[in-house]
Amino acid sequence: MVERIFYRYRCGPPSKRSLRRLLPWIRPYSWQLALMLVTALLGTLVGLAVPLIARQVIDGPIAAGDRSALLPLALLAVAFGVAEALLILIRRWATANSSLGMENDLRNDLYRHLQRLPVAFHDKWQSGQLLSRATTDLAIIRRFVGFAAVFIITDTLTFLVIAIMLLVMYWPLGVVTLVSGIPLVIFMLHHERIYKVLARRVQDQTGELTTAVEEAAVGIRIIKSFGRRQMFYDGYDEQARTVRGQQLDKIRTLAKIWSVLDAYPQIVLAVVVLIGSIGVAKGAVTLGTLAAFAALYLAAIWPIAALGWLLANAQDAAAAGDRLMEVLDTPTTIVESERPSRIEHPRGQIRLEGVGFAYHDAPDAPVLRDVNLTIESGETLAVVGATGSGKTTLTALVPRLYDVTAGRITIDGVDVRDLAIADLRTIVATAFEEPTLFSASVRENLTLGRPQATDAEVAEALSVAHAEFVHRLPWGLDTRIGEQGLSLSGGQRQRLALARAILGRPRVLVLDDPLSALDVHTEELVETALRSVLNQTTGLVVAHRASTVLLADRVALMEDGTITATGTHQELLETVPAYREILSQEAELDSDLDPV
Repeated sequence: MVERIFYRYRCGPPSKRSLRRLLPWIRPYSWQLALMLVTALLGTLVGLAVPLIARQVIDGPIAAGDRSALLPLALLAVAFGVAEALLILIRRWATANSSLGMENDLRNDLYRHLQRLPVAFHDKWQSGQLLSRATTDLAIIRRFVGFAAVFIITDTLTFLVIAIMLLVMYWPLGVVTLVSGIPLVIFMLHHERIYKVLARRVQDQTGELTTAVEEAAVGIRIIKSFGRRQMFYDGYDEQARTVRGQQLDKIRTLAKIWSVLDAYPQIVLAVVVLIGSIGVAKGAVTLGTLAAFAALYLAAIWPIAALGWLLANAQDAAAAGDRLMEVLDTPTTIVESERPSRIEHPRGQIRLEGVGFAYHDAPDAPVLRDVNLTIESGETLAVVGATGSGKTTLTALVPRLYDVTAGRITIDGVDVRDLAIADLRTIVATAFEEPTLFSASVRENLTLGRPQATDAEVAEALSVAHAEFVHRLPWGLDTRIGEQGLSLSGGQRQRLALARAILGRPRVLVLDDPLSALDVHTEELVETALRSVLNQTTGLVVAHRASTVLLADRVALMEDGTITATGTHQELLETVPAYREILSQEAELDSDLDPV
């Protein structure tokens, strides 16, 4: 019965599917949810016994003037009260364990799925939208599963039980009471649909607002340096006002529902008392029965009134479920081979055979086309090209951050798509132009790709990257460097990212212009040390500076998404005008680049 609620209460077909698909996370806690349902129902039914005891008191001891008969009935009422309190205690324990456990499991699966999704997904989705789904939406679903779903069932059954009791007690009043509920049901169904639309709108706009706050927090240095605090505040304020307006629309709808739910039953109660009083005067019903009837009707008001809030909560949960499933339904395009191959002793030879790549939303505008390259084991190849020529995309294909859409890439003759992803990314390490560091210690950031690295190996990687500045930090390698490493300079972050890539001891090292933020003197020192590393591994280096080109054994010129020339730096400099032009545009073509 607990599961049935996910089929019945919905706000349109998508919400129905989303709530139904929550069942795999709910089933492990079925027995606790069942216990919660049983105790909630029993607690409610125990409470309904009190009006029946009151009827016995009025029609019995009070009518007969027998005070001695009051004590047993009073003790019975106390016993029912104690039983109700114990049932509430058990229900709350079951609620906490089941709903929090379900929320934790769902959050873990959502996080794992986000980690599996390709880079292309994260390129398009705002981080604030993902954050709001992993926090606010999950909390809404937890409240629905742990409270609203159970009490929709409990309150519905309670109302049915009370309706039967009212018909048995005095059927004319029972019929009046039930018929009076029809307009209320029609009103609720109409406003339920309105509330569904408003709930989804608020949740989506809250995600937009979260994104604005996050971007302002991450980019606070840029905002301050350009003096654009007011501009960003105005943008935030506009979105905040939009959320506020949508929340008020939602609250107004809910207030209308509550006002009707509060006022309408009181009007019906006045009619019940009037008709019942006439019945008592005519002897058709006893005073105790009328009192019990009124008390039971008052008990029925709460399930009716609560149903409005519970259905509103169900609509919130349906919208939250839709938003979660939008993420969970996104396919993982970077998938493992069913029978992954292994390279027992990788040498690091790379071949790109007719490689092409286009983004899924622009299949007719390929970024790369017919790229053919061979990088021999131990060789370093520099890729040079104008901005937008596809260099960075090419480097992302080797570790399968994206998958080729044409051709194939092999390492030692094995297609990278046939390798286990974990094995591939052990063989291939990457350092990006825009380094990403985490809010953790320097040591934790460095050993991200190789947690078992020794202190000596860490020191060696720091030496190659000329990142020994970390020893001058307050707590050395144990210093926490803050969110995205913003407490460090751009050059320091790049050197740490380079040291992290080197520490992984990969057979293939992919460097996407990782020295762009370094000054000329530091760059020269790093390049000198980096040569010793590249001599022991296969290197693919995106070069924007001509000094970086000199690290490579060969150079490939990329134009409009394809390789147009390959050779040594000297050969291309002498024979390819486009190559000379690109280097001169970078203002790096000086006497140091001339052949000696």
